[in-house]
Amino acid sequence: MSPPSSPLRCLITAGPTREHLDPVRFLSNGSSGKMGYALAAAAAARGWQVDLVSGPVALPVPAKVNVTRVISAADMLAACTGLFPHCDMFIAVAAVADYRPRFSSAQKGRKQAGPMTLELEPTVDILKTLAAARQPGQVIVGFAAETTEVETHARRKLVEKQLDWIAANDVSRPELGMNADDNAVLLLGRRGERVAIGPAPKIVVAQRMLELIAPA
Repeated sequence: MSPPSSPLRCLITAGPTREHLDPVRFLSNGSSGKMGYALAAAAAARGWQVDLVSGPVALPVPAKVNVTRVISAADMLAACTGLFPHCDMFIAVAAVADYRPRFSSAQKGRKQAGPMTLELEPTVDILKTLAAARQPGQVIVGFAAETTEVETHARRKLVEKQLDWIAANDVSRPELGMNADDNAVLLLGRRGERVAIGPAPKIVVAQRMLELIAPA
């Protein structure tokens, strides 16, 4: 943990992960990384020391942010594991793929006639894994990108993963979805806090979130 006189150290994950079937094919999602990068920029602007672990995105790294680039969920967990013990706040924004192919090939697979069966297995739950290893004083923040019963699902994750805060957002709305420049989140706290933020540009949402979740 950082001493009181040093800048708050913040670890943030952003973007999607890719789970490869072979060297050219993979499972992923439509996360642009914009919300995670906005939070990294806003945190750095507050004078915090920011470590950003980023999946594959097409975004410039914010000024004064240390970035580690990863591909898969396993890569992301490995990168976060080394950084997590030293952070004061962990904000898990990345849209980590829930499943990966059980078997992957080192060579490109050939197209075959007829249907193909793909066997999947769950990826590691990075947020739950790290939250279970938290140290006293660390603040753990999650995101819940949902399309139905947004608040219900977010509250369940808040409790099950033992988080301090969770930001729930409805990604079924195209103007506020993963690729959009704007966002609207419902910020829920373990002490019963409930704050709606936005719709607003993602950097504005990020700034407001940090005002609310920053340790006193």
